[in-house]
Amino acid sequence: MHDDDLVYDIAPSPIGPLLLVASRRGVRRIEFPRNGRVRMPDYGLPQDAARLADAAEQLRAYFAGERMTFDFARDAEGTAFQHEVWNALCEIPLGGTTSYGELARRLGRPNASRAVGAANGANPLPIVVPCHRVIGSDGSLTGFGGGLPAKRWLLDHERRHLPRPPLQLM
Repeated sequence: MHDDDLVYDIAPSPIGPLLLVASRRGVRRIEFPRNGRVRMPDYGLPQDAARLADAAEQLRAYFAGERMTFDFARDAEGTAFQHEVWNALCEIPLGGTTSYGELARRLGRPNASRAVGAANGANPLPIVVPCHRVIGSDGSLTGFGGGLPAKRWLLDHERRHLPRPPLQLM
C-alpha cells in the first residue's frame, strides 16, 4: 500500500451515520448522510475500522459532550486559499458564530465573501473544521452540507457543552 490508499468506515452520530474516508496520512473526508442514510463510497474502497478508530472515537466523544476539540491526523485536500479559510474556521470559538463577510475581513480579503463561502462549502472535514459556525450576516442559518437541522443541532450541542467557569466561593 502507498500513502494515498484510501479506506472508509461509518461512524454513528445523533445526526445520522457519517462516512469517514482516510488516507495513510489521516482523515480526508467526513460526509453527512443523505436522506438519513450513509452515502457509501462509489469507488470500491475497503472498509478499515482500525485505521479510523481514533477519529470515530473522538467523534463519538464529541457527540456525547465529552470533548469539543479534535486532534486526530487529517489529510484534507484543497487549494492554499481553501486551507486558509478552513484554518480560520477553526479559530471561531466554540459556541460562537460568524458570517462569510466577517470571515473574509478576518482573512484580510473583505471583498472575498463569496470565495470564502465557496471554500466553506468545500470543507471536506465538517464538524472537525467547524463550517457549521458560519451563518448569514442577518443571523440566519444558511446552507449546510448536512442540512439545516444538523447545523442547528451542532450549534445547540456546542452551546450546551461550553466550558463553565469555576464557581467562585467567597
